[in-house]
Amino acid sequence: MYTLFGTENSGSAAIEMALEQCAVPYELVNACSWEEGAGKEALRKVNPLLQVPTLVLPDGSVLTESVAILIYLGLEFPGSGLLPKDSGLRAQALRALVYIASNCYAAIGLIDYPLRWLPGADDVLQARFESGARARLNESWATFADLFGRPSGWQQGAPGAVEMLTAVVTRWGEAREHLQAFRPDFYALLMQVDAHPVVKTVAQRHWREDT
Repeated sequence: MYTLFGTENSGSAAIEMALEQCAVPYELVNACSWEEGAGKEALRKVNPLLQVPTLVLPDGSVLTESVAILIYLGLEFPGSGLLPKDSGLRAQALRALVYIASNCYAAIGLIDYPLRWLPGADDVLQARFESGARARLNESWATFADLFGRPSGWQQGAPGAVEMLTAVVTRWGEAREHLQAFRPDFYALLMQVDAHPVVKTVAQRHWREDT
């Protein structure tokens, strides 16, 4: 059985979606670096960085990083549809997943934790830093929509790893508001992904205001 360490409103939601899509049994352990408890200590034993999501595989080995976990599951369960079977489409899916991690996920870390990068910064400098990171995040999502959000390559009716990760990471940093205003066609496709039963069920557990 798989064991997934994660918490509400976090990137572990994308891994839950993927595990549900793969139809494999898994155990959820509520854990994160910012809440004390048994879950945090259990997470520390398998991932000293206390990052979520962290996935313990059935053989006891540990896998971290959302994109790595999604790619692993897509390869391990090819019938799940997490990764396209066509080699050309699969190559673009891998590109899109790494794009999200490198550009969008990274910008969220800057917005949420400015003092990690500017220790001792005053409120004015922090605000400027966050504003710049948010502008970069919005630019990255707009470019993502242009590159990967065409209906011909977007699996809104049968979400794969790219669509699931996008459905989660766009919930942070006011990205959805920006996409709705500046990339409305892509935003409409994203809403169709949200309506998929697997995505919707997991999202409702994480973002309870959407229930």
